[in-house]
Amino acid sequence: MWFRITVSAAAVTLAFLLGLAVLAGRGLGPLRTESVDAELRQALTPAVAAVSAGRQPKRVDGVTIRVLDIAGAPVDGGEPERALSPGDVRALKAGEPLNTGADQPRMRWLGSVVSAPDGTQRLVVVGTGLVGLATTVRTAAHWLLWAASIGAVFAAAATWLVVRLALRPVARMRRSVRALPPGERLPLPVADDELRALASDFNALLTRQEDIARRLRRFTGDAAHELRSPVASIRVQAEVAVANPDPELAQETLADILAEAERLSALLDGLLALARSDAGELPPAEPVELVTEAREAVRRLPPGSPPARVSGLVGQAWAHAADAEVELVLNNLLRNACRYARSQIVVSVLAGRSTVRVVVDDDGPGVPPEHRQRVFDRFYRVSDDRARSSGGTGLGLAMVAEAVRRRGGRVAVSESPEGGARFLITWRAAETACST
Repeated sequence: MWFRITVSAAAVTLAFLLGLAVLAGRGLGPLRTESVDAELRQALTPAVAAVSAGRQPKRVDGVTIRVLDIAGAPVDGGEPERALSPGDVRALKAGEPLNTGADQPRMRWLGSVVSAPDGTQRLVVVGTGLVGLATTVRTAAHWLLWAASIGAVFAAAATWLVVRLALRPVARMRRSVRALPPGERLPLPVADDELRALASDFNALLTRQEDIARRLRRFTGDAAHELRSPVASIRVQAEVAVANPDPELAQETLADILAEAERLSALLDGLLALARSDAGELPPAEPVELVTEAREAVRRLPPGSPPARVSGLVGQAWAHAADAEVELVLNNLLRNACRYARSQIVVSVLAGRSTVRVVVDDDGPGVPPEHRQRVFDRFYRVSDDRARSSGGTGLGLAMVAEAVRRRGGRVAVSESPEGGARFLITWRAAETACST
């Protein structure tokens, strides 16, 4: 990075100085001409005053002073001024400065018309040589270009030094990060500057990374344990059936294998659903009518489930979601309630202006307050029931939370008025809910 910054700074400096040198070189000629004109005016003013008084103008070193008539003929007793053509004379009478010379400007002239004491008109002209002007301009331009190049080199060196010094703490911080042992954090600099902010961001990143790694290890271990249990059970049941070819025992064994296979299939479906959610796969959202979906979910409950009913129906409630997501959420919430409810399950659908809510109440043992923040984590259980007597995989509520949160909704659990658990799901209301 320091190399790119140095090259960029040197290029910008060189471009600026070269542009400044070009502009200065172009302005040297006009500047030199203006200074010559100023000197000629200083010589012309007393010469005009002398001619007006009828005297001969005094000589000035380095300046040619001539007195001509209106036609350009000399009246000062000198030779005719060959450098001035009739057109030059007309320009001088008009007060315009001009240059004369063959190949390059050799003389600079300035003139003024004045009345002599006898009333005749005289043209007083002053001139000076411009020898060396072009050479001076070229030499100065060359020096300016060299100065610009040297300035760019010095700017590059200074930038390189400053950037290296400025990035040295960052390099030390980078080495510290590489050598940082697990669980440790970077020390924060005393000064409240960019380096302190960078170290703080590094520490936050390390915290998030360790948290993700910890969750991944826990999830992988739990998933491996969950998968190993039904697979091991299926293997043991199959070995028993092979070792004891009894038709009645084989039928019982096949029933157990089927139950474990269904459990394994449900677990794999849950893992795949969570993997797709983690990968960012999101089906397009559309208005979903929650009252109808709640009724259908109640009808899908298996025989022998506690009685379930849908209450609090007022018109329709449209959610901004996908049909598959709503079906997944309702199925998992009702199955979870069936595992713990004693005598009844109540599903309520409530519609608001900007949100719609689904509330599932049961009269089971409920969720203790200390577990309510983590009950939606993957493989988390209130009690470590490895025998899975309840039949759950520990992924149902996690899938509910993922499906709702990725649509911008909220999930929560609290105590139900029925004495058990209350699960509250909030979705954004679909636009058609307001129009209907």
